[in-house]
Amino acid sequence: MELTETIMELCAMSGPSGFEGAVADRVEELLTPYTDEIRRDVMGSVIAVRRCGKENAKKLLLDAHMDEIGFIVTGAEEGFIRFQALGGVDPRMLPATAIRFMTEPPIFGAVSVMPVHVLKDGEVEKPTKIDDMVIDCGLTQEEAQRLLPPGTPAVYDTAPVMLGEKRISSKTQDDRSCLAAIIRAMELLKDEKLDIDVYVLASTQEEVGLRGAEPAAFSVRPDWGIAVDVGFGATPDCADWRTQKLGDGPVICRGPNMNRTLTDLAIRAAEENGIRYQISVEPGGDSGTNTAVIQTAREGVATALFSLPLRYMHTPVEVSDRDDAEDLARLIAETVKLVSGGERDA
Repeated sequence: MELTETIMELCAMSGPSGFEGAVADRVEELLTPYTDEIRRDVMGSVIAVRRCGKENAKKLLLDAHMDEIGFIVTGAEEGFIRFQALGGVDPRMLPATAIRFMTEPPIFGAVSVMPVHVLKDGEVEKPTKIDDMVIDCGLTQEEAQRLLPPGTPAVYDTAPVMLGEKRISSKTQDDRSCLAAIIRAMELLKDEKLDIDVYVLASTQEEVGLRGAEPAAFSVRPDWGIAVDVGFGATPDCADWRTQKLGDGPVICRGPNMNRTLTDLAIRAAEENGIRYQISVEPGGDSGTNTAVIQTAREGVATALFSLPLRYMHTPVEVSDRDDAEDLARLIAETVKLVSGGERDA
């Protein structure tokens, strides 16, 4: 499957933190042609391995998280659905937004919003809290209580679309675009002879505290790890050192969470193979990605962080560049090959 198609398929699926099962099923199918073993751990993360056939081979872990931000039902009031966020939902995105509940068949709704015509002076500028919002599904109170009981999960109801020829717009590109890039990298490596075991981790519950990657990394016990997540794509109102341009290639991150030797190796892989790349700086002790928990698993893991520039993160219309995603896959594959070739002492 072409990479853009994989991204759009995975992003269309529903899988907020703690409810990633259907996405995990599809990820297993996509990884099966390129790996030797696949298992699901107690957290629901998918762990796949391509073995090199050598006894006691070194291990390299590639990670991207499956979960997306979403919502969970807390109750019903006059047929309207009360809810809370799963992960870092921006309340500014919610009024008049379409929502899809993970029922069978799906139930659809819209976040209630007051018409501007009836608002009082000053209320237009006043932010609305999630606690004050409800979702209108066109249900009676009895129907709402029966069909959408407390604990029912939901996600943004946004279909992936192309913006022009190269830009993908969708919910959930954080982080399924990066997961698709890892799957593509495993395809690129299919016929390569490696002397390391390559593990792919499609982790759960990143959006609610990096929960899936930590026990998985402890279990795999890798020698090296590469976490792949989205970064902040530049826009006219947000062009500073924390952002990167869409279309200028994937991002290699530098900072305390990233092993310098492995990071330099990734830069070499990009330059030797004509792969466009950008550098970002993550100065804190926690990059906000699974890098933090992979790096500190067991005795410590030499870890790098690659990013895909993404506009409008944590919204229903995240935007990435498909050429950046393809170059990200190539960067992952070429870095794996250099690590496998023995130039990897961290």
